[in-house]
Amino acid sequence: MSHKLVIVESPAKARNIGGFLGDGYVVESSIGHIRDLPMSAADTPAEIKDKPWGRLAIDVDNEFTPYYVVPRDKKQHIAKLKKLLKDADELYLATDEDREGEAIAWHLLDELKPKKGVPVHRMVFHEITKPAIQAAVANPRTINDDLVEAQETRRILDRLYGYEVSPVLWKKVMSGLSAGRVQSVATRLVVDRERERIKFKVASYWDLEGTFDAGSKHEQRMFGARVHSVDGARVARGSDFGPDGLLKSSAQGKVVHLDRGRAEALVSGLADSTYDVRSVEAKPYRRSPYAPFRTTTLQQEASRKLGMGASVTMSVAQRLYENGHITYMRTDSTTLSSAAVDAARAQVRELYGAEYVPDAPRVYASKVKNAQEAHEAIRPAGDTFRTPAQTGLTGEQFRLYELIWMRTVASQMRDATGQSVTIRLGGAASTGEDVVFSASGRVISFHGFLKAYVEGTDHGAATDDQESRLPALEQGDAVSAASLSADGHETKPPARYTEATLVKELEEREIGRPSTYASIMKTIVDRGYVYKKGTALVPAWLAFSVTRLLEEHFPRQVSYEFTAAMEDVLDDIAGGRKDRSTELAEFYYGAGEVTGLKRLVDELGDIDARELATFPIGGPESGINLRVGRYGPYLEGPDDEGNALAKRANVPDDLPPDELTLEKAAELFASPAGEEIPLGAHPETGLAVVAKNGRYGPYVTEQLPEDAAKSAKPRTGSLFKSMSLDTITLDEAVTLLSLPRVVGTDPESGDEITAQNGRYGPYLKKGTDSRSLTTEDQLLTIGLDEALAIYAQPKQRGRAAAAPPLKELGPDPVSGFPVVVKAGRFGEYVTDGEYNATLRKEDSVEKVTIERAAELLAERRAKGPAKTAKKGAKKAPAKKTAAKKTAAKKTAAKKTTAKKTAAKKTTKAAAKKA
Repeated sequence: MSHKLVIVESPAKARNIGGFLGDGYVVESSIGHIRDLPMSAADTPAEIKDKPWGRLAIDVDNEFTPYYVVPRDKKQHIAKLKKLLKDADELYLATDEDREGEAIAWHLLDELKPKKGVPVHRMVFHEITKPAIQAAVANPRTINDDLVEAQETRRILDRLYGYEVSPVLWKKVMSGLSAGRVQSVATRLVVDRERERIKFKVASYWDLEGTFDAGSKHEQRMFGARVHSVDGARVARGSDFGPDGLLKSSAQGKVVHLDRGRAEALVSGLADSTYDVRSVEAKPYRRSPYAPFRTTTLQQEASRKLGMGASVTMSVAQRLYENGHITYMRTDSTTLSSAAVDAARAQVRELYGAEYVPDAPRVYASKVKNAQEAHEAIRPAGDTFRTPAQTGLTGEQFRLYELIWMRTVASQMRDATGQSVTIRLGGAASTGEDVVFSASGRVISFHGFLKAYVEGTDHGAATDDQESRLPALEQGDAVSAASLSADGHETKPPARYTEATLVKELEEREIGRPSTYASIMKTIVDRGYVYKKGTALVPAWLAFSVTRLLEEHFPRQVSYEFTAAMEDVLDDIAGGRKDRSTELAEFYYGAGEVTGLKRLVDELGDIDARELATFPIGGPESGINLRVGRYGPYLEGPDDEGNALAKRANVPDDLPPDELTLEKAAELFASPAGEEIPLGAHPETGLAVVAKNGRYGPYVTEQLPEDAAKSAKPRTGSLFKSMSLDTITLDEAVTLLSLPRVVGTDPESGDEITAQNGRYGPYLKKGTDSRSLTTEDQLLTIGLDEALAIYAQPKQRGRAAAAPPLKELGPDPVSGFPVVVKAGRFGEYVTDGEYNATLRKEDSVEKVTIERAAELLAERRAKGPAKTAKKGAKKAPAKKTAAKKTAAKKTAAKKTTAKKTAAKKTTKAAAKKA
């Protein structure tokens, strides 16, 4: 039966779009990319293995022509699409309208090869609603070859970088490492910030804080103020000091640096002073709404307000988009359609009143260079908006939709207005100094958009809706001091990046694209270059070694400026302004004074791997070095007899580099990892209990007998922060080994509540719901009533939020690895850390058992290793004629930059037929 075939990327999107199109249309998913460059030697077809460029699968001597293969796990699906296309009278390629989506559409067209006479349409939309889909079907376009070219250039660049630089890391740093064109630069940013923290020296400074009384005639009498100047010179504050702990040159001679002695002397000298108001400066306060979300601002706000990482944010947003709740979530644009503006203004009028609606719609100009204005900002889908309560959403999807809805509605509201006031008051100390205090206040008289939404801030900065009132004082008024005190401060090192601030930094430096940031965050954590401490991103010592090698031997490729400039190149290729082959040739072979990547790799010369992995602690004179070894970082230092590097101690993996001081090194040398402290026999099991210092800190464990089964694992328990290896007792060890502890059962749900100690601290767990505990002692003392009271409170997000798997099932009977249930982009799945298996429709997180999980994993395991299954090769027949080989290559390789290859002509011809 003839039909129109529509191909989208995901099954969820296919289901929803199919419901909108109805009879006469068959909507099928490509399930993401349908082909790619081969990912291993096993994937590489025999016909190119012996080529000089066979490992790369890119013919670097023939205009960088790529050789694509269809993964093994996609071949059956491709056959299904071809069968559907055989009976189709039209083909609609409805992948996402961005460069990656355009490339997927081209790959589908080139692989499926629709027969002559079948029109091919490129169908694009920004939201999955019935009007949007019907409009997209009625107004298709052709494939944009320039967008495809730009995406393919990015893929080739990343391939060349990764496949040429990664082997250098394997040989000189550690096997199994990877380098990435943007990933390595993001890692360098995190490392550079930690270097700043290591070099940082604390500076102390003092000021005066006072509470002043405006007198009984004022309704609000008391207000606070801080010292501003002494004898006309401004008092130094934290921003006046450099990372070396000294006053910056720009501040020297202009500010007065108070130490404790002088600050306390001033307090004494002002004990009997009277004060007069020297000046009152009032200014109107006005704050305009924030622009609607684009990809990066959504990631930042979801991190600040909801505690969601970039990957989780994009995964949840993907589900919201596919189910028709929001518009496309990968966008640089802050533009809203006229229908969206009308919907937002209508909802403002309905929910807040006409006085909150501005006279004219607000228009936001994008601050992102080369923003794709064809896309809208991220907003609720449709011509009328559903409130969060009307969507029926729950959990993370509800909270993210609510964030997007509030931001969109607020963007079409009036400004917040009010008044800000600064008061200066001064008095003379008994010692003769003239001391001036300053007080600032802000009163918001009309909250405007702040009624709907207040943007989050980083590092505890004040939010836009904070108010502080001051008495209505006038110049010359007398006030008295109710209290005065000297207040000491210490400068703080630069704050570590969080996912939100690293995304912001990458965007400000114009490195990478918004659609890639989530995968970059995930990659640098998964590869072990960076780990999280709360929400802060901390570089591992391994990242220091890798970054040092790249900076010394690949300085251009890892420079911030070069990586940003490559985005401009890709934008120019997407706009048809630059030639792909020329740009790739300069990157790989070099041009003029620019040295290409290939020459750098071929002429590396000698690299001292030991030096790359060695970092002096406390300066070279200390004789103590940190070494990055195969099994983790460790210290080398002189022994008591003065023999250099004769003493060793492991460094805990979760010890931040800036906290590895000489004092900490001495502590680690005093109790090196591997040494066992016997504590006695466990009173119940009879097994010996010992204490150790491990890579993750001190812990206690049982020693299993020699004849124990290989699958048997000893119980372990990390020491509380209040405990130490020097004082730990057998009774304390037995208590630690008893964790996790069952607190009781929730009488309503019937779920068991347990108290557990995790990497980020103690927490309660009930089913899939976790709540942080305040102290480790609560693990042993908390009762059921107290636990239920904690669960009765709204769940806190952000720094204190625990993020364990959805469910822990126990060890897999085949691998022995622990099996857990996790939430993924395409739904919940079970994993033993090596294989992933998606839950079926009949399964649920609540009901799935270890037996069912083992069954699913066994099915998945039977298909072959995960990497092979995901990136299998398209094997060529053993024998082909020369003509067939030529034809195969033209099909697999996309086209030359000159746009004259058969593949490109095929694409253009098919597009013209549409």
